[in-house]
Amino acid sequence: MGFRAIVGLALWLLCGAVQAQAVPAIREFYFDEDAVARPIRVVEGEDEAAMQRMARMMERGHRNAALAAAQLAHLAIAQGRTDTGRALYRQALDATAPRSAHRQTIQWNYGWDLLRLGETEAALEHWAGLMDGRFIAPDWLPPTLAMALWRLGRRDEAVAWFAAAVRTYPDRWPDAAHWPALLPGWRDDERATLAEVRAAWAEDPPGWP
Repeated sequence: MGFRAIVGLALWLLCGAVQAQAVPAIREFYFDEDAVARPIRVVEGEDEAAMQRMARMMERGHRNAALAAAQLAHLAIAQGRTDTGRALYRQALDATAPRSAHRQTIQWNYGWDLLRLGETEAALEHWAGLMDGRFIAPDWLPPTLAMALWRLGRRDEAVAWFAAAVRTYPDRWPDAAHWPALLPGWRDDERATLAEVRAAWAEDPPGWP
């Protein structure tokens, strides 16, 4: 192998290690409800009139202007206007203070939109970054990271995160029949990915720690 190839391989391995470090350390249990992990509904409705109300909130500097921008970003992405959606999300994030509740809600929502654009690594970065400096163990984190990590081929990590969900609620997560109620905002393909994680977990459930 030539010198350039060796350097390239080393850089590739280093990038992979950095990405792996972005995931928080797994805790034993995840009982906490997380007030910031919610869909943004500053304005009810998704029609043109609702979108105009969001735009007016942004123009007038309303106290929820950043959330309105993020809701508008979500609708733009859903309509296929991806560049507009990204720009609105950036505007929303730039308008919020680091670690503020509004910023965290925007990060959580942006992560889901990125996942559904096929940008799983970027989604994972948003969700993992959301945990920086926070002292809670939110119940949404184990299944969400399990699903994202599985899609990235990081399967051992995915199973470990699913195991954390099962440790927390052993009467809920092993049975996929509970998932529509537990994961009401998830799409069928996302629950299908989690079912693959569950199958791998069932074959060889990891212990703790």
